[in-house]
Amino acid sequence: MRSKRLDELLNWEGIQKMRYSWMVACEALRLAPPVQGTFREAITDFAYSGFTIPKGWKTHWTPHSTHKDPKYFLDPEKFDPSRFEGSGPAPYTFVPLLFRLEKAIPDEKIIYNPNLVPASGLPICIEPRI
Repeated sequence: MRSKRLDELLNWEGIQKMRYSWMVACEALRLAPPVQGTFREAITDFAYSGFTIPKGWKTHWTPHSTHKDPKYFLDPEKFDPSRFEGSGPAPYTFVPLLFRLEKAIPDEKIIYNPNLVPASGLPICIEPRI
């Protein structure tokens, strides 16, 4: 973002202002979702495509079932970030991550402190020297 200084970190509010970049990211996630699917449990009996799914049965759901469906996305194989302009796609048709992305961006800095441990179990500590 042009309004940020070079040493300033990007936060969730800043990401939300980057509308076109966000639309490109969403379209990339629609075409190639990082999650290939998940299992869900039927909470009630229901019919689908002529089959009855009983309550309690496990079902497998994949984002491709809606992301590549022309009923929800016109010309689904085409890369078109404008699909996400305005209010975007209909609810529950775009679910690439299975969790809310803003919850994945922590407010705290992550501290990475690797410690090497030999196979025999003797701990060692490595300190950087500048």
